[in-house]
Amino acid sequence: MPSQIEKTPGSKTRFFSILALTGIALWLGGVAAGLLGHAAPGIVLRSIAILLFAMAAVSRSSLMVWTFLAMLAGVELGLDAPHFAVQTHFLGDLFLRLIRMIVAPLLFASITTGIAAHGQLRSIGRVAVKALVYFEVVTTLGLIIGTVAMNISGAGWGIIFPPATADAVSAVQTLHTWQQTIVNLFPENIAQAVAQNQILQVAIFSVLFGAALAMLSVEKRAPLLSVLQSLADTMFQLTRIVMYLAPLAAGTALAYTVASMGFAALLSLGKLVLTYYAALAVFSLGVLVPILLVFRIPIRKFISAVGEPAAIGFATTTSEAALPLAMERMEEFGVPRWIVSFVIPTGYSFNMDGSSVYLSMAAIFVAQAAGIHLSIGQQIAMLGTLLIASKGVAGVPRAVLVVLLATASAIHIPTAPILLILGIDTLMDMGRTMMNVVGNCMASAVIARSEGALSDGLETISA
Repeated sequence: MPSQIEKTPGSKTRFFSILALTGIALWLGGVAAGLLGHAAPGIVLRSIAILLFAMAAVSRSSLMVWTFLAMLAGVELGLDAPHFAVQTHFLGDLFLRLIRMIVAPLLFASITTGIAAHGQLRSIGRVAVKALVYFEVVTTLGLIIGTVAMNISGAGWGIIFPPATADAVSAVQTLHTWQQTIVNLFPENIAQAVAQNQILQVAIFSVLFGAALAMLSVEKRAPLLSVLQSLADTMFQLTRIVMYLAPLAAGTALAYTVASMGFAALLSLGKLVLTYYAALAVFSLGVLVPILLVFRIPIRKFISAVGEPAAIGFATTTSEAALPLAMERMEEFGVPRWIVSFVIPTGYSFNMDGSSVYLSMAAIFVAQAAGIHLSIGQQIAMLGTLLIASKGVAGVPRAVLVVLLATASAIHIPTAPILLILGIDTLMDMGRTMMNVVGNCMASAVIARSEGALSDGLETISA
């Protein structure tokens, strides 16, 4: 009798896992049927698949599972009821507004208390240097992998592109010079930085404020420190509340994307998309996994920790949406709050792993589409320019396209083919954002390990 009781939970888990895998297989079959022109059977297969996956999700309390279910339902809604799906986009916008409401006070409270309460004033400079070196090495590897992938794929050769329009050209945003970029790191008005959601400016102000607070005597800083600690705890609790909307926001975001573009449009530049995701897989296995092994970071627990924020970033195509949850999950993983609060927001400007792969691929794709054969030396020079230019567009919508359009003359590529990528930019942005979130979470764990500050007794994280 006891043995039967012990087997019951495992049997249920296997049953629901089989339901989920069957649902995913049927959904993919339904997508294939739809692409082959069998619309009705495709709808039936996808609907059954979503029902099976929903039955499996009921047994799990994981935000990632429910987010994935909402994403499948969103794709189905966009395919079958595009007019209604477009109207649901406001739910995603609402979720992003709530996230932006949280980010600034969360960063300010957590960074300040981390520095002032735990005596990390001397450590912060050392961590900053380590983080910047790490960021540059990893993003350079990303640029190289993207370049090699596009040279192998050749997805841009033979494409006929439309001429650039005046509207498209007028919409191009210009990059700042490197001097302006450095100046813009520091806020001239903290209220304005918060209002404009300038994450890095808020982070730098918080570091300076925390350093100043740490220099005061214990008696003078204790009252304010207590208030800020309560603020940080409150903002993390508010994050947990807002995250209940994450699956709904993810589903409606995908519903809007599919309804607006359609599956045929999504597949028009499928070779570039497939090449990009293959490059991300190579980057993950060839760069990120070895780093995890070298720094002795448990891979399974790390994947479990970053799964939910990565899924949110993938569905919403914005790193901001995943920032509060990513910080919370990495703190649960064992990274001290002061490292999490400094490294992850800084990485959002300097450690854009997915963006670096995308950026180099897009540049080579544009050159190929324009019929330009680039030598190895020209490609190296292009990568050097892009490595510097990409640091000036943190938080800019369609950042990769902005960098390419603004630096086209410097890297000797035409602007017209860049507009082609607009058709699949959302698909590319999903992978870009997901990898950016994962990369910055990993950076915080790596820096913590190098500082000897990563908790050895890692907490159990719900799958």
